[in-house]
Amino acid sequence: MQSLFWTVEEVARRAKEFYENDIRSCVEHGDNIGKMIVIDAETGEYGIDQSGVESALMLKQKNPQARLFTMRIGYDVAVSFGHAPTYFPTNPVK
Repeated sequence: MQSLFWTVEEVARRAKEFYENDIRSCVEHGDNIGKMIVIDAETGEYGIDQSGVESALMLKQKNPQARLFTMRIGYDVAVSFGHAPTYFPTNPVK
């Protein structure tokens, strides 16, 4: 059962937890770098596409009450103003 209200911070925390623990190793490679991932913060279901729009629509179709969080795969930020975001691997090879 969904809680009645989650803060934005709670949605982000839960989605990032899913990403770090379950999703990252499956998606952070080659063609996915730079794409958007949308994560359902309650279930951990996710979708990947160029803008995140198609994935968000797909997840909302499955669960209209879904609490979604979007991030750019392989980057610390999803968007940048003033210049293009720089790629910073989240798990750099040493």
